[in-house]
Amino acid sequence: MRTVRRIALAVEAVVPSERTYLFSLGSQQGNAHLHWHVAPLPPGTPYEQQQYHALMTENGVIPWSAQQAVELADRLRTALSVVGDGG
Repeated sequence: MRTVRRIALAVEAVVPSERTYLFSLGSQQGNAHLHWHVAPLPPGTPYEQQQYHALMTENGVIPWSAQQAVELADRLRTALSVVGDGG
């Protein structure tokens, strides 16, 4: 959880967001595993719609180029290097 928190704080540092949701959902892959979703909500998402907005895949697809994804990854790596462990 400490690592998940560090990542969420890094995401909040580089992605404008109203708030950030952390959640884990099951899958139909048939194997035991755990993964976390870090879902920053865009500014202005109405409060009463926020939980559903975070879960809806049509709101979570980012139409970015590979270069934009690389730039975001670089910004996240930089933010992770300065974010504490939250403890």
